[in-house]
Amino acid sequence: MTRETILSNARIVLEDRIVDGTLVLRDGLIAEIADRPSAGGEDMEGDYLLPGLVELHTDHLEAHYAPRPGVRWSKMAALQAHDAQVAASGITTVFDCLRMGADAESGFEMGEMRAMADALAEAQREDRLRAQHLIHLRCEVSTDNVLEHFGAFDDDPLVRLVSLMDHAPGQRQFQTLEQYAAYYQGKRGMSDAEFATFCARQQASSARYAKPNRDAIAAACAARDITVASHDDATLDHVEEAIGYGVRLAEFPTSVAAARASHEAGMSVLMGAPNIVRGQSHSGNIAASDLVRLGVLDVLSSDYVPFSLLHAPFILADTVESIDLPQAVTMVSAKPARTVGLDDRGHIAPGKRADIVRVRRPSGVPVVRSVWREGRRVA
Repeated sequence: MTRETILSNARIVLEDRIVDGTLVLRDGLIAEIADRPSAGGEDMEGDYLLPGLVELHTDHLEAHYAPRPGVRWSKMAALQAHDAQVAASGITTVFDCLRMGADAESGFEMGEMRAMADALAEAQREDRLRAQHLIHLRCEVSTDNVLEHFGAFDDDPLVRLVSLMDHAPGQRQFQTLEQYAAYYQGKRGMSDAEFATFCARQQASSARYAKPNRDAIAAACAARDITVASHDDATLDHVEEAIGYGVRLAEFPTSVAAARASHEAGMSVLMGAPNIVRGQSHSGNIAASDLVRLGVLDVLSSDYVPFSLLHAPFILADTVESIDLPQAVTMVSAKPARTVGLDDRGHIAPGKRADIVRVRRPSGVPVVRSVWREGRRVA
């Protein structure tokens, strides 16, 4: 039996323009785009229709599962709460970050992330979730146990993205001890002596484990055709290293030089949508809007605020002269989808997945009014 939905009187955001007209969804796919209203169907009242957003890097699930230090929530309940907020933000495809590797003071026990992935697979089998969820493994290569954690996902088909990161002091995001102290010492309430011991241990671990772990994980991803991301690249040497590992996504570069070099090397450069909404980085690094103006920013991620992924494109279209709304929307839909090989979604075109978001935006903060995933209304 054919399943059809007609959405009329809409402002349809394509990759290169906005069409005032009608969108037809049929059997889970986009069937027709017409530049005129339809006599039938649901009246969109002049609202925007955007492609479903594609989120590559969010730590939001972790916040639901571990809402307080030492607290663990029901995995299924955490997944459903996370999914509800994601879908209500217009995100129809989300890569949930699971942390691989931990030191004694942070992270999750061996097996916790594997159990979360099992709960995710069960939730999708039971049709509990509104968005489609895939897995992004965040691999802390400076730890001694990251390969053990990573090995628990050897045959998991949901793993489609892996990032190589090193948060030791003096590395990448934290190139100075002042930056590292501002983030970690205050967060963990360490004395100066405790902090000095902690830094020395982290630096020694990075020197010993980072390179062999990067080598092993990158090789495993190449064998399984999993997209590899670098993280917090700061220098041209970091970019050269990423090229050598076959990296396709440069997450959160911390300098203009690294962002430009990554973009010119054919990588998709990703920055946080909260950076756009706030007008600055929360950690004092480069402003994402500056990279947009330089033409070297490709992808936005909601990172820690799901709704920022919808909010940021409208801010860019309002404030950056060189970019319009269709171009801004591709940064949260078509470009992230293509980066990870999801060519069946991310833009509104006949034959693509009917992942659609209805948005009203008279001014200021946009409002999500409806969401369809594969032609089925989910929010």
